[in-house]
This record gives sequence, structure tokens and C-alpha cells, in this order.
Amino acid sequence: MIIHREGFKIIRLILLVIVILDIAVFLLAGKTIVFIVALLLSVVFIGLILWFFRDPQIEKSARHNEVLSVADGRVVSIEPVIETEYFSGKRIQVSVFMSLFNVHINHVPIAGEIVYQKHHDGKFKPANLAKSSGKNERCTTVIRTEDGMEILIRQIAGIFARRIVTYKGPGEKVTWEDQLGFIRFGSRVDLFLPLDAKIAVRMNQMVTGGITLMANI
Repeated sequence: MIIHREGFKIIRLILLVIVILDIAVFLLAGKTIVFIVALLLSVVFIGLILWFFRDPQIEKSARHNEVLSVADGRVVSIEPVIETEYFSGKRIQVSVFMSLFNVHINHVPIAGEIVYQKHHDGKFKPANLAKSSGKNERCTTVIRTEDGMEILIRQIAGIFARRIVTYKGPGEKVTWEDQLGFIRFGSRVDLFLPLDAKIAVRMNQMVTGGITLMANI
């Protein structure tokens, strides 16, 4: 299993804390059932953390003007909305909620150039709620294709997420092969698409980042 680079620092820290705790349990309880249980729980917890930061190394491909899913998860919203931060107009919003069990890598959904990006501080409400799109900590990125079409991606922190990472910035050319970023521990991604976009997913559908076709624009 390949571990994503975002996991290296936190995994080292967690390992250090667990080793210290296990040593403390051993000094207090000795080689008893308490120590054995603590050791087993430590191994399970470390395994879960390694699994969370897994990087599946998927094969990506897409056709011209196909929008792929930014993230793994479940589709929780498909609706026309007024997007006020960048477009100041109506767009189709398609949202994907990532649980703790999903891969949390965020993928570039379409080839083009990043023309806008802004990080917003905010709250940490449950990311599956619609209001989290405008109130939670978030990062907004807009990609413009060679045809001049623009889509907006909003990475949103959730109740457990405390870190949004974005690897690409304004002025950079991106393709489907690129990773956009990473969100730790439960979160949501909103896509804002043109009104005439042909949506290819349905509500509650499970999607895979970098693979599932979300729309044609």
C-alpha cells in the first residue's frame, strides 16, 4: 500500500505518541492483559491511520470537456444555485461528501488553467449539510478550459477536518493527471458547472475521484 505524502508527518507523530503511551502502560501494568490489549489497540489504530492516508495510484483518462469527480464519496447535491463568490450568477452545483472511510485525495476534474483561487477561514460544521458550502473553512479554485469554459471547485472542511491542502495555484496549467489537493478526516467538495452542463451522476451515487464522469460541459 502506498501512503500519500500528506500522511508522513502525522503518521510519525501518531507513532511517537502511541509508543510513549504503550511504554507508560507497560511500566504501570507490566506484561499483563492490560498491556496486551493496549498493544493490540495500538496496532489496529496505526493500521487505520495508514489506510486513511492510502494513495490508490489510479489510472486517469478523459475526453475533451469531460468533468471527472474531484473526490471519492457520495453525491449529496445536484441543484441550480446562485454562486456569489466568483460567477455572481446561476450554476449547477454537484456536491460529493467524503466520509472517514473514503480516500481523501482531491483530483483536478478537467484540463485547463487555474484563473482564481482563495482560501476562506470558517466553521467546522458537518460537511454533508448544504450550508457548509458557504460557512465552513474552504478553498475555492476556478479552472478555465481552452474553450473558455469555467468550472469552480470548492474544497470544504468538515466536523473532523482541520486542514485543507491545495497543490495547484493561479496561473498554473493543470490536467486530469494532477492532484488538486487533500482534505483530512471527513469533508466535502462542491463543483459549480454551467447551466447547460450534461450531468452524468445521480443523487446518492458513490463516485471515485479521477475516474467517475460527473458531467460534460
